[in-house]
Amino acid sequence: MTSFAPDSIVLNRKLPLWYQVSQSLRASILGRSPADPLRLPTEERLAEHYGVSVLTMRQALKELEDEGLISRHRRRGTFIEPDARRGAPVRLLGSVDAIVAQQSGMTTKLLSHGPAPVPGGLVDCFPGLTEVATYHRLRSDEQTGEPTNHAVNHVRPELAARIDVEDLVRWPMTKVLRDLVKADISRITDTVEARLADPETARLLQVPLLSPILHYTGITYDTAGQVLDVAVIHYRGDRFSFTVTLDAT
Repeated sequence: MTSFAPDSIVLNRKLPLWYQVSQSLRASILGRSPADPLRLPTEERLAEHYGVSVLTMRQALKELEDEGLISRHRRRGTFIEPDARRGAPVRLLGSVDAIVAQQSGMTTKLLSHGPAPVPGGLVDCFPGLTEVATYHRLRSDEQTGEPTNHAVNHVRPELAARIDVEDLVRWPMTKVLRDLVKADISRITDTVEARLADPETARLLQVPLLSPILHYTGITYDTAGQVLDVAVIHYRGDRFSFTVTLDAT
């Protein structure tokens, strides 16, 4: 039986290895195509793939098993759960792969894309630019078709020129920029706050006007400190929660 092939990552030694591996594998699982196999490689092969010990790999797989994304069967192997619930809480420890995983695993519809003036509130993020490329996407639950979040990305024009919009239907912007465009991503700053749904957000997410939503802003920087992308995402308050774990080491 052919096994599912996860993406590769470059590990950050400042973060727990099991956590980085679990988030990378989670993103690969949630972003898989329907034709991909459900069986995962063995622990030993996965450990070799990620360059970690079998013990670390086992801990990463337990995290995904506890979440319900995979199931493990003695003598048969480890399998992706095709009906696993999406939108579970994500623990953010500063990994780019955690951001990718948080954005993955839903049906995505590209509503519109193209050049647009730099929004007034983002002028400081894009000094010297008058226009950015803007992408509007609506994500929905794969099983119910219910809208879950509306994402707007504001991307530097030179990066947008290298983006294939078809990739944005399958993958989060962070993954497209890092793995396909090969942007030099250094860090992402996240802000999450509670807001009330305005008329347009209420319409897109199919919730009553003034319903509680989670307003997320993620700013992606390169190693020179230049902003590459600003993501503004509205999540339905009844479908998402964010947990931030601070590593004391």
